[in-house]
Amino acid sequence: MSLQEQFDKAAADVKNLKSLPSDNDLLELYGYFKQATVGDADPAKAPGFFDLRGKAKFEAWSKHKGLSKEDAQKAYIAKVESLIASIGLQ
Repeated sequence: MSLQEQFDKAAADVKNLKSLPSDNDLLELYGYFKQATVGDADPAKAPGFFDLRGKAKFEAWSKHKGLSKEDAQKAYIAKVESLIASIGLQ
């Protein structure tokens, strides 16, 4: 199975977890996913000061600046696998 296929499967699997992961886990997943699918976050498009949710998501994404698409995909897959191991699938 190619890396892209593994990534796509992990993205589908995360939607079928038995329970919702913690906010920190969700932010980590978001950051890896955005880095893998979009690339580096653009600071010019950062959300406003009062958009706390958007700001948290943007910061989670920005932490991975410079990470290659492949490395971000691998990290995302590893995170999903660890969540499946701890939470389980439906």
